[in-house]
Amino acid sequence: MRKLEMEELNRMSVDEYKNLLQLPVVVVMDNVRSGHNVGSVFRTGDAFRVATLYLCGITATPPNREVMKTALGSSDSVPWRYFHETHDALEELKQQGYEVCFIEQTTQSISLNVFFPSKEKKYALVFGNEVEGIQSNLFPLGDRAIEIPQFGTKHSFNIAVAAGIVLWDFWMKLKLAI
Repeated sequence: MRKLEMEELNRMSVDEYKNLLQLPVVVVMDNVRSGHNVGSVFRTGDAFRVATLYLCGITATPPNREVMKTALGSSDSVPWRYFHETHDALEELKQQGYEVCFIEQTTQSISLNVFFPSKEKKYALVFGNEVEGIQSNLFPLGDRAIEIPQFGTKHSFNIAVAAGIVLWDFWMKLKLAI
């Protein structure tokens, strides 16, 4: 066994990537404090071909130094938009027919492992602030809350880790449609 060299990875160009069928998922970041987390979500979004990232409120946007450091160029391949208010982003997505899914622990959360996305729907996955989570005033706009099962003492994930887990799960469950 040996590690693959960069030229063996068959990386496509940004233009080739943009012509691929995308996962019917928009990631919404609600007031994410860390630019490093934002950049990491860009990279994960690139890996799983998310349609768009919606960066809201205090969430850093490219070309923020921290975002660019962890995004490693994926802010060029993954489309993104900025909204001053997360509420406005969710209103727009609902009007476009997206099912809004809060990735959050709530009284009505369902476990990620028992949620099966439909190939006929589009999803907006909302990830909240590292300390406060998703703003409570947004809950009326949500169609459901999904919780990642956890078995330790902390009952929380870093947002970039949570996005990786959820996007991998959606990719695996929807991959036959891609």
